[in-house]
Amino acid sequence: MSEERLNQLRKKIDTLDAQIVDLISQRANIALEIGKLKSKGNLNFWDPKREKEIFSRLKSLNKGPLPHQAIINIFHEIITATRELQRPTKVAFLGPEATFSHMAAIKHFGKTALFYPLPSIKDVFWEVEKGSYDYGVVPVENSTEGVVAYTLDMFMQSELKVAGEIYLRISHYLAAAFQEKEKIKKIYAHPQAVAQCRNWLSYHFPHIPIYETQSTSLAAQKAKEDPEAAAITTKLAAERYGLYILERHLEDFAHNTTRFWIIGQRVPKPTGSDKTSLLFATPDRPGALYRCLKSFAEQNVNLTKLESRPMKNLPWQYLFFVDLEGHCTDEPVKAALEELKEVSVYIKLLGSYPRALDENI
Repeated sequence: MSEERLNQLRKKIDTLDAQIVDLISQRANIALEIGKLKSKGNLNFWDPKREKEIFSRLKSLNKGPLPHQAIINIFHEIITATRELQRPTKVAFLGPEATFSHMAAIKHFGKTALFYPLPSIKDVFWEVEKGSYDYGVVPVENSTEGVVAYTLDMFMQSELKVAGEIYLRISHYLAAAFQEKEKIKKIYAHPQAVAQCRNWLSYHFPHIPIYETQSTSLAAQKAKEDPEAAAITTKLAAERYGLYILERHLEDFAHNTTRFWIIGQRVPKPTGSDKTSLLFATPDRPGALYRCLKSFAEQNVNLTKLESRPMKNLPWQYLFFVDLEGHCTDEPVKAALEELKEVSVYIKLLGSYPRALDENI
């Protein structure tokens, strides 16, 4: 390619960039006007239904060469940045910083939101319930390790609702303050990271001791301070603490994914592509579970998850955790829940919320 032609193309890009910046500024000014109207009407600044409509329209407008997901990622940052102009969103998450919970929060709310790490899932629930933060982000389920029981237990004590879900592909990195793997004499890691990388560790470092830490971020911090140690950590934590990445994708299962819930004070309005989550308990008699589930079948409501959990205060009694398709205000779901109330001994609606766009990552 000639130098002249290269310069011509670069000038075209410069012109287009100027137009894009101008259009983004115009969009931001309109968003500010919308924010004023929302404030006067005491409306939520985060409107999941509107965002889904925008992303759906963008997919239909996209003619390439960028894939749909790239377009959505670009506009997601624009939308979240302009929403922060309307009113900064305060998001609490299970800390510390640079953990998978932090990464999930950034993925959903964008880099411009205000993020606050808290020491426990209980603290996230309590502080969001008190109104200290707008939303909280907590893990609820891992594709290989199962349900996070403590998150479900907290709903027994809280009136907060599930307002959204986030799916995050869990990729573990081996990182250290040096570049030579033969220098590794110990490895710091969170217990879940160890469990998810067990085969990799037994094959590559069978005789190296593993020191458990409270978080993947703390593992990176300890590796930074220890000249003989490496950490199993996140990419974000490795970058934050200035570590060299020695190995990538240590997880034993390539599609290891964690599902996070966004918790808040309100149930979002239906979007047309929603999930509902609930807990219920059956009476102790034959056919009780069948009678509870029959109402969903009769209303043609699809259950996407059904899992039993022991009740801590009643030995050998069980709660059932359910995910189903649809919103609690949809007539079939509403009718099924009313029937369930009649045949169960306990029911708690955890929330109805928009289905994640990348649920099947």
